[in-house]
Amino acid sequence: MIENQIEMLRNIKAIIFDMDGTLIDSMWVWRDIDVCFYGKYHLTAPDDFNDQMEGKSFTEVAELFLQTFPELPFSLDELKAEWTRLAYERYTTQVMLKDGVLDFLKFASSKGLKLGIATSNGRELVDATLKALDIEKYFDSIHTSCEVKTGKPAPDIYLLVADDLGVESQNCLVFEDVPQGILAGKNAGMRVCAVEDEASMNQAETKRQLADYYIHNYFEIENGDYEKTFFTGK
Repeated sequence: MIENQIEMLRNIKAIIFDMDGTLIDSMWVWRDIDVCFYGKYHLTAPDDFNDQMEGKSFTEVAELFLQTFPELPFSLDELKAEWTRLAYERYTTQVMLKDGVLDFLKFASSKGLKLGIATSNGRELVDATLKALDIEKYFDSIHTSCEVKTGKPAPDIYLLVADDLGVESQNCLVFEDVPQGILAGKNAGMRVCAVEDEASMNQAETKRQLADYYIHNYFEIENGDYEKTFFTGK
């Protein structure tokens, strides 16, 4: 049983994590790649391009790039492979866990909670990263948004992982770092904890308004220092 004082975990049987910006500090990788990629191919992104990409699957983002920049010399699969090549070394040698993640995974596992990952990233990078960080053993289900019809904020990926874990939506807790991901969890009928991340600091208040909880790091959960937020539609 989960200790009663951790209200966030009351009646929760499964925890489902986004990966980038949630479990791992990795959003900087894509900023670095964007600088190189845009420069190499002389691209100028629309002002709202990052907003358009938020929550989309790896495949959907590649499709968006090819629609926006038809001059790119790639097929869909070639573009995804190129991004994977550019990101692979950074993900497997430089990306780190967010503060408190490992302790929290150990704690949750010790309490008999099922753990899953529902990520928008590509499967090759996901598997390589989890192996490099030696945390793949904690997860009972790992899926990417490329496996479902529509990426976040649609609930599809969270419903897929919950079904794989054999847990009803109302007994799942989601951890997410961006508004579209938070909405995906809420649209799946799950409770959601927003995770602070440098890349989405300008969205912090929106995240608080959409989520049930907000944490600056995972140590706050066991300590009971997390925020209950403004969401009123429970």
